[in-house]
Amino acid sequence: MQTTPTKHALVSVIIPAYNAQDYIKKALDSVLAQSYPHFEVLIVNDGSTDNTETIIDTYHDPRVRLIPQSNGGLSNARNTGIKNAQGYYLAFLDADDYWIPEKLEKQIEVLKHHPEVSFCSIQTRVETPEGEFINTWLCPELKSSILHTIFFQNAAIAGSGSSVMLTAELQKQAGFFDESLHSLEDIDMWMRYAAIAKYCCIPETLSVIIKRTDSMSRNLETMRTSAIKVLTKNKSLLDTTAQKSFWHSCYANMLYDYAKWEARSGFKIIAIQHTLLALIYAPKSKGRLCLGLLFAIVFNRPLG
Repeated sequence: MQTTPTKHALVSVIIPAYNAQDYIKKALDSVLAQSYPHFEVLIVNDGSTDNTETIIDTYHDPRVRLIPQSNGGLSNARNTGIKNAQGYYLAFLDADDYWIPEKLEKQIEVLKHHPEVSFCSIQTRVETPEGEFINTWLCPELKSSILHTIFFQNAAIAGSGSSVMLTAELQKQAGFFDESLHSLEDIDMWMRYAAIAKYCCIPETLSVIIKRTDSMSRNLETMRTSAIKVLTKNKSLLDTTAQKSFWHSCYANMLYDYAKWEARSGFKIIAIQHTLLALIYAPKSKGRLCLGLLFAIVFNRPLG
């Protein structure tokens, strides 16, 4: 692993892949098409049972390295990539997403010219598997620190696992992805980065993420359970003052958001329960919103 950035600093691109035969070629081609050519691609085949490995084997670019392993989950696959990375910088890409050609170049430029910044993200396009535009995931509006911003708005960092680039040194300090999490493992990691490093976001659409109907974001219970764990386990990253009313407000905000999603999905009882719990945690900051949501759920009004 390089110890100092050079003019041609190596970037280790880490792609965890599990049964990704329908997407991996587009993802890998988007890396090989980058205008910044000094990278290695570590594709961790996480126990795929389809033709993922066969497709990767058709590539003969020496920068592409396949790392096969038995299925260990997304966090485990990312950790395998981290352990094998040789670059000064690390960049993550999910196998079903892809990059715009200038992505690495633009992030390298920012990190090199702003050495105080150790990790950055980018504006991201969200689309369907058919390529239809859904929305643009914008850079976060930082009214406070990036750590506070992620606590209050878990999805603050656009593009999530397919947009972040950081120094390998920061990854060493932050440790590995939490393999006990079945969702939001990226949010957990961004919090840990934010607690020890400065951050910036490039307001250009340089990555594309695919929103699939079978994606983890559709599994509300798994996501909510992980969100509760992430907020709880990282509470100590906040200063003593923020661990009180601010953390309670963040926790209530998370419950409120999931209650809305649950209500939209037809789970009225559990939505009401989580709205009431949010009200208990932060009656002053979320009281009116929670009461409004309760009214909407009970009387079948628009949720807003």
